[in-house]
Amino acid sequence: MSIIAVFIIIFSVVFDQLTKYWATEVLKNGESIKIIGNFLRFTYAENRGAAFSILQNQRVFFLIITIIMLIILGIVYFTNRNLSNLSRLSMAMIAGGAIGNFIDRYRMGYVIDFIDVRFGTFYNFPVFNIADSFVVCGTILMVILILFNKFETS
Repeated sequence: MSIIAVFIIIFSVVFDQLTKYWATEVLKNGESIKIIGNFLRFTYAENRGAAFSILQNQRVFFLIITIIMLIILGIVYFTNRNLSNLSRLSMAMIAGGAIGNFIDRYRMGYVIDFIDVRFGTFYNFPVFNIADSFVVCGTILMVILILFNKFETS
């Protein structure tokens, strides 16, 4: 599973960075592209906080937290021989997404977001990116595995 985990991490980081580069080149001038009607758009945003733009302008804090979280994930991943393959997958997804956003935050002081989901006129989901998607999907998978006692093999 280690080779697959490395592939997932590399894929998620490269895909995330390529899509953010595209968003910067195509969307930065304020243009929003409709993908699926008013439901899904690509809209450029610079997020100087965390998820949902909380804790704005805390760059050093987020860099340190990301490093600590990646170290903890690495320790758990490499020292626990009983992790299920799905647990390893979830950890690789989280790590890949965290690294993708870390790169932005380190280089520019903010994270580039561009995926803009809207539910009619009553709710705009906060703009997010591919790295966020990997972190969220990996976390959801991890929570499900823990809830159903499948995080470790017996």
